[in-house]
Amino acid sequence: MSSELRTVAELMCLAARTAPKAAGQDFVVTKVLEGEACLELGEGMVRYGEKTGKRNFDRDGANVKASPVVVLIGIKDAKPVGLNCGACGSEKCIRTNTYEGEFRGPQCAYRLLDMGIALGSAVKTAGMLNVDNRIMYRAGAVAREMGLIDADYVMGIPLSASGKNIYFDRK
Repeated sequence: MSSELRTVAELMCLAARTAPKAAGQDFVVTKVLEGEACLELGEGMVRYGEKTGKRNFDRDGANVKASPVVVLIGIKDAKPVGLNCGACGSEKCIRTNTYEGEFRGPQCAYRLLDMGIALGSAVKTAGMLNVDNRIMYRAGAVAREMGLIDADYVMGIPLSASGKNIYFDRK
């Protein structure tokens, strides 16, 4: 089943790549993790939750460990669109990536929309192929911390194909 999920993951990355982006500028990055890398990410999520005291990293980490494939989708070095629209909370376009936390920020609201559209396109692709998935902030934050992807802001999407959806039918 792993090779089929790898194919779905690649199609998800294709969907993210071809999703519409503001001003036609593409700052979206993707990466596919498989097998041992998924186990390491899941274990890293559990450790991160224990270290920071943040909730549900253990729960989501267990899901990632049970997933043969994880798709990572993020943005890297995204320049503001230049509209001075104020959606980011600043009167004029912000200087991005001046703060380092779980993610690097701030980010232009339009670039976050670009990433959101890319994520939606990717999970739509998985859904159309009947592959269970769930967008996880926690997987993205820890994947970035572990250096599994070079991105400023990232989400993880674990994939599973079993008789029961492990991402929504959980304790």
